[in-house]
Amino acid sequence: MVSRLTSVALALFLGAGNAVAGSILFIGNSFTFGAGSAVRFYRADTVTDLNGQGIGGMPALFKSFATQAGLSYEVYLETQPGAGLDWHLEHKRDVIGQQPWDAVVMHGYSTLDTHKPGDPTVLIASVRRMAEVLSARNPAVQLRLLATWARADQVYDPKGAWFGKPIESMTQDLRTAYNQAAAGLPGTKAVVVPVGEAWMRAMHTGVADSNPYDGIDANKIDLWTYDHYHASIAGYYLEALTVFGSVTSRDPRSLGQNECSGFELGLSPAQVGALQQVAFDQLSAEGPVSAAPLRSNTLTPPASCVRSR
Repeated sequence: MVSRLTSVALALFLGAGNAVAGSILFIGNSFTFGAGSAVRFYRADTVTDLNGQGIGGMPALFKSFATQAGLSYEVYLETQPGAGLDWHLEHKRDVIGQQPWDAVVMHGYSTLDTHKPGDPTVLIASVRRMAEVLSARNPAVQLRLLATWARADQVYDPKGAWFGKPIESMTQDLRTAYNQAAAGLPGTKAVVVPVGEAWMRAMHTGVADSNPYDGIDANKIDLWTYDHYHASIAGYYLEALTVFGSVTSRDPRSLGQNECSGFELGLSPAQVGALQQVAFDQLSAEGPVSAAPLRSNTLTPPASCVRSR
């Protein structure tokens, strides 16, 4: 049976215009709320922060993309810095379980376990318990597990848990853990969103620099912010594009190089286009995504940007 969100996406591809796509909840930490960048409080008035902290974050970017694409999502977020899904289950279960969400995007701590970096045990158990809480309210909830990016400080700093290994190693360890968590859900299907691998693709294709500790190469993007841990504006933008494509089955390139939020956050049209291409290529490598790039020679800034709840 085709899910409701997939049906909406297909209807949009067929030219149905604006469509109601339901509610979506984002559960995470600083990697969701945009720590270290202007994304943190970006367009906070367009989403609902269940903790009342006035955060827009990556969910607000998703909302902006969806609105520009003609999809009407009600976007909610529940975030806590430095927390894994086990923390949310212990402290925010009532908040998370307050309504039957149509879709949920969630992720754990950036090293999988704060005490045992690289150990997926806590993530796997927490995903399973969270899925039970969410599916109890809506058995048809669509679950997305966001596989996060490798931290430069964990790879290039001698104190890092992945020091001495290639950055691809941390990315693969994270992805393997999220794959295991998704596979461990009885009766519930979860899709892994390949954000970390989209970051790696950006590096491998020359869009982004792979090591901020030795300087940023000319004409390359630094996906990390100043702490080499959290993302830069460009890093969160790529995260949001990948989530947008995964959830909606839309080609991120359909937003065009003149996409509104990229312009508002100071990215150039060339950077926006390159990041959209990376997100599309990674999603295409994961599964079918209908190619629908926006072809336009007009690169002037948008006269106004859509702001809608």
